[in-house]
Amino acid sequence: MSIFGSIMSKIFHAAESVMQPASPAGSAAPADSAAPQPAAPAPASAPASAPAAAQSVDVAAVLSQMASQKGGGGNWQSSIVDLLKLLDLDSSLDARKQLAGELGVHAGADGSAEQNVALHKAVMQKLAENGGKVPDSLRG
Repeated sequence: MSIFGSIMSKIFHAAESVMQPASPAGSAAPADSAAPQPAAPAPASAPASAPAAAQSVDVAAVLSQMASQKGGGGNWQSSIVDLLKLLDLDSSLDARKQLAGELGVHAGADGSAEQNVALHKAVMQKLAENGGKVPDSLRG
């Protein structure tokens, strides 16, 4: 999987897990007490809600929640390194070079502040293009 694909997967998966606990817990108990057959419609409704959630993932809210669970998350709002670390992804220079290649970012020398800022902006823009709600302040 590409590095950007991993970023997107981590954020969108985290959004699904935040949205789903209320539904399955609420629908699992009545389904178990009512009859075994109503459990079949529940999985059918879960996939239907997952694409809807993926289309409107509030990226800033998901990342803020992840940061609070990890004790801060550094400066993920502007740092590509801190963003990758928050998502438990490789933030090494080689990983950032690969990400720059995936996103077509050719700003500054590899590992420079200029490239890192451009990478962060490109990631946020690409998340927005793929169904994420990204505030303008993060798109830079």
